[in-house]
Amino acid sequence: MPDLARTEKEFNEQLSLCRDIFVKKMDDYGVAWRILRPSSLTDQIFIKANRIRSIQTKGEHLIDEGIRPELMGIVNYAAMALIQCKLGYADSADIPNEKALAEYDEQVNTAKRLMLSKNHDYDEAWRLMRTSSITDIILMKLYRTKQIEDNNGRTKVSEGVEANYQDIINYSVFALIQTASQQ
Repeated sequence: MPDLARTEKEFNEQLSLCRDIFVKKMDDYGVAWRILRPSSLTDQIFIKANRIRSIQTKGEHLIDEGIRPELMGIVNYAAMALIQCKLGYADSADIPNEKALAEYDEQVNTAKRLMLSKNHDYDEAWRLMRTSSITDIILMKLYRTKQIEDNNGRTKVSEGVEANYQDIINYSVFALIQTASQQ
């Protein structure tokens, strides 16, 4: 029997860790990311997901930062991308940190609501997945997003980039839940 309450609790715990990093980086850098176009954020997420796959494949990493920090970075960059889709990118760091954090919270909470609905329908199938498969799905969603971006956002039957970013957040948090016990 699926334990949806357990998933929501674990999901919130991992999102809280991601949010804490987002806040600390904003304290360090402000909202400099506001100048990034969504496609640049897609590429940044791709770099992180590709590094995770490389670590999983090689079984080692030479930089002293493992898979979990990369997953947290993916969550945060995907939230930034969703903010950029909503507000548009800027030519400068144009919003106060408080507004950026409110936008961040709105985007991750929207993604979480989507996860709760999908998780109900799929009976927590993600718990039976390998973390490496989750990485591959994230990469596939990034390739889809890049294709949609290259098509100037036009799709014939598919969801847009926002749905892919939301799924990327949710799959990344699933992987964070799976790897939490491996710390």
